[in-house]
Amino acid sequence: MIHLPNLIADLALILGSAAITTLIFKKLKQPLVLGYLIAGILVGPYFDLFPTVREEGNIQVWSEIGVIFLLFSLGLEFSFKKLMKVGGSASITALVEVVVMLFLGFATGQLLGWSMMDSIFLGGVLSVSSTTIIIRAFEELGVKGQKFAGLVFGILVVEDLIAIVLLVLLSTLAVSQQFAGSEMLISVVKLVFFLIVWFIGGIFFIPTLLKKTKSLMSEETLLVTSLGLCLLMVVLATQVGFSAALGAFIMGSILAETTQAEKIEHLVKSVKDLFGAIFFVSVGMLIDPKMLQLYLGPVLLITAITLVGKTLSTTLGAVLSGQPLKSSVQAGMSLAQIGEFSFIIATLGLTLKVTSDFLYPIAVAVSAVTTFTTPYMIKVAEPFYNWVDKRIPERWKKSLARYSSGAQTISQASDWQIVLKGYITNTVVCSVLIIAIGMLSSLYLLPLINNLMEGHYGKIITVVITFLVMMPFLWALTVRQVESTAFANLNAQKKYKGPLWLLRIARIALGVFYIGFMLGRFFSFAIALSVTLLLIVALIIFSRKIQVFYDRLEARFFRNFNAREAAAEARPEASLAPWDAHLATFDVRPDWEGVGRTLEELSLREQYGVNIALIERGGKLIAIPPKTERLYPGDKLQVIGTDEQINIFRQYIEQGQADTQQGKTAVELRRYDVLPGSAVYRKSIRQSGIREQARSLVVGIERAGQRILNPVSDMILEEGDVVWVVGNPKRAAALFRVKDETPPQIA
Repeated sequence: MIHLPNLIADLALILGSAAITTLIFKKLKQPLVLGYLIAGILVGPYFDLFPTVREEGNIQVWSEIGVIFLLFSLGLEFSFKKLMKVGGSASITALVEVVVMLFLGFATGQLLGWSMMDSIFLGGVLSVSSTTIIIRAFEELGVKGQKFAGLVFGILVVEDLIAIVLLVLLSTLAVSQQFAGSEMLISVVKLVFFLIVWFIGGIFFIPTLLKKTKSLMSEETLLVTSLGLCLLMVVLATQVGFSAALGAFIMGSILAETTQAEKIEHLVKSVKDLFGAIFFVSVGMLIDPKMLQLYLGPVLLITAITLVGKTLSTTLGAVLSGQPLKSSVQAGMSLAQIGEFSFIIATLGLTLKVTSDFLYPIAVAVSAVTTFTTPYMIKVAEPFYNWVDKRIPERWKKSLARYSSGAQTISQASDWQIVLKGYITNTVVCSVLIIAIGMLSSLYLLPLINNLMEGHYGKIITVVITFLVMMPFLWALTVRQVESTAFANLNAQKKYKGPLWLLRIARIALGVFYIGFMLGRFFSFAIALSVTLLLIVALIIFSRKIQVFYDRLEARFFRNFNAREAAAEARPEASLAPWDAHLATFDVRPDWEGVGRTLEELSLREQYGVNIALIERGGKLIAIPPKTERLYPGDKLQVIGTDEQINIFRQYIEQGQADTQQGKTAVELRRYDVLPGSAVYRKSIRQSGIREQARSLVVGIERAGQRILNPVSDMILEEGDVVWVVGNPKRAAALFRVKDETPPQIA
């Protein structure tokens, strides 16, 4: 008899049970995460009716891999640019919500008589909402295109970043077993230091690597390379004392800035889904039903605090950030749940053995209940706002409206603020890079060279190599002109000359300190002082050459950093939409079953996802045909869709070979920005006249980083939306053009 390893049998049991439960939950239209949790309970050690997993240790390892890939995928969707575009409203709202829930969680734990660590970890568990559950709920309810959804997505981005910081701080707190302010500060500084090093190094090297090897990269090779980079960063993160989840998230964020980001995200999705399923099932395996029965009271109390506390704190934060009351209430009720990050935080406490056994199943139970309530909370958000709106005094409404409009007013930064911000950024980045180079030199380069040669020669060679590598960043720290225009404006005013000179002197002094400190580790004080003076002279003499080299380094970094956007802008608008959609031509044959039927009867958009952009009938062109238009033999159809959609439609129309070359067509696929003052601004797609007046069709909308394919006609077009339209480009452009009603002023 062939021996089957327990690991394979356990995986078969886990995935089989997960498949059955998720099919049932899919049929019931419930979140799949709950199906995974139920599957875990059924095959776990606390439930005897079904077979049980034999080796829980191995499954725990697989679940840790699941956490790594979950965070890696989250990083791929994160993007540092996305955080910068989130804006102040989402950042303020997220911070208010997290701080309030940390306090409420801690206070609840203390009220229940729990230990200090249990209370602190409970606050961490309750502070972060579930990105997965919210996105799925939005998709099912069809509200992704509404205004408040953009605010929610921004809050989730900031929350995910805060959760990463929380993991680091809670790990430090768990190890020290006491709230030591100095240790927490050191942990934050250490985190910021390594984040800057990893991000700059990653953006500088990895996009270039992917670009140079693009011709060699098949889908298989790209997947293996991406996962290899992910696990390499996981190893680096754990080596310096951080969690594996942080390393995976950072590498995902770096790859999110590359031109291959979408492709990597697509390739990794199946791997993430597989190991994510194992992770959520393993979470369910740790749930003891008896423990839940014993702590039913705390579960109900914490659930109520989560629903009420998150709703009120998010609403308060959104109002303080200047959002209208309606959007604030809708965002608050959408974020009233906990999810995957809460599991990870609870698992951290369990792994480090600093929390009680009951905290983990309580956290999972609260997550399960709030997952069920999330769709209903989103549904009743608008009726609840209408109820509140009728009961708010009129003067309160006016005050909120004035505050909202005042908070969103854009203020222009002064020259002094611009210069200070530029100097601080330049100093921090250059200091981090100089220190990182020094650390690498002393830890790795010096021992390597000492093994090759003995005596002082090893130190001398190490110092020469180290400072050659440091030189561009020392020059940028001490000599480089930062924000030259604003600096020149300030320098022209006498009152700022003194502070500007102090800034210059401080930069030079800091550079001298770094040089002296590095040299002091290798040589005596006298030698270090002499070499420091020589290096300063060298910086001045070779300043021009160093500047050229530094500019090349900086240009390459920003070229890699902006490569994804540059590639998108360089893409021909008429040939590639954000969903890789394009125009293809098909002939209607006499024997095709669709002959003589209307477009409404064929339901091509509903069945195949394609849109008929143009019908060419003899010498007549019917652009954006109405749904009552019938198809006749000899018609030429210009169809818009993705490669997959067009291939399926090709099989349906039984066309042997379709001409996918667009050539010169009577319709074009173009993107337009929705701006205040245009004819479509704050109108629904139906009211905008895009179909009737421009004889065009809206096939997609980009809003708050989300892509909505085939949007409903009732969707309101808001400022900042990117609308993808197929049709007459001249007529469509006229609708999106801003009409300047201000008469020209005569000087």
